[in-house]
Amino acid sequence: MKYTLTAASALALMASQALAADDVTLQLKWVTQAQFAGYYVALDQGLYEAEDLNVTIMPGGPDIAPTQVIAGGGADVIVEWMPAALAARENGLPLVNIAQPFKSSGMMLTCWADVGIKDPADLANRTLGVWFFGNEYPFLSWMSSLGIKTDGKAEGSVEVLKQGFNVDPLLQRQADCISTMTYNEYWQVIDSGVAPEELVTFKYQDQGVATMEDGLYVLEDKLSDEAFVDKMARFVKASMAGWKWAEEHPEEAAMIVLDYDETGAQTEEHQIRMMGEVAKLTAGSDGSLDEADYQRTVDTLLAGGSDPVITKQPEGAFTDAITDKAFMN
Repeated sequence: MKYTLTAASALALMASQALAADDVTLQLKWVTQAQFAGYYVALDQGLYEAEDLNVTIMPGGPDIAPTQVIAGGGADVIVEWMPAALAARENGLPLVNIAQPFKSSGMMLTCWADVGIKDPADLANRTLGVWFFGNEYPFLSWMSSLGIKTDGKAEGSVEVLKQGFNVDPLLQRQADCISTMTYNEYWQVIDSGVAPEELVTFKYQDQGVATMEDGLYVLEDKLSDEAFVDKMARFVKASMAGWKWAEEHPEEAAMIVLDYDETGAQTEEHQIRMMGEVAKLTAGSDGSLDEADYQRTVDTLLAGGSDPVITKQPEGAFTDAITDKAFMN
């Protein structure tokens, strides 16, 4: 199933075919789904080809860490959450944010309402499902800001359940709350037969500890290569055009994603709903990283008490050079 963007895009594509396209490999943070619709739209609609790019999109999964992939030379650019990227940078992998398609965070904690949790203070003495592999950082920072320890040993602390990438711990009552995204796992809970009024949710964005998600990152030394900078500027330009089209045509964008899902695991209903929620997170972004959003993320990660995610203010962790070049015309 294919969708036509504009006649101008088609003409640009025809003109570009006479030139040798530059190869770009993008590693996603997770599996093929509407969370990454902008990139699949740009690929499907010929927006990358119009920028003389031959883009390969590699899906992620539970056993794939984008930071490890790019460290090993397996990708030119990755989709990653900023906490994981900044932690990796402090630990010696010089990742740099070159664009930020997601303006808002979709992460939240979803809890059973019948266990008496009404506000964040009620999370103490509970069992909470938390994603790891870099996704635990926002949670740990949030608990630190609340003064709640996460070792589960003392009164007033929480018991952390290392959560897999499913909602079973909540449904099976192994945890009082679990990690969910507004566009994915929350709806898996609802689809299991749970009514929204049976749940209480805490969005990280509303708690003032939201950290930036789904940014685009490259290795710092690559940015000294003018040809690479030019290639990334064209990649970001085409990708953001894909994202804006996806925001305006959520159902069509969801169907494009389904076309690229080789596993057959995704459903039309779930992807259309996901795209609608993801569009709320990319809305307002032109691809540039807002320095206030960046600093909020850094401050949240530094506020880890005796065990902060990062120990000092990062230097050189983002650049405007790519987005400035992408949108200078």
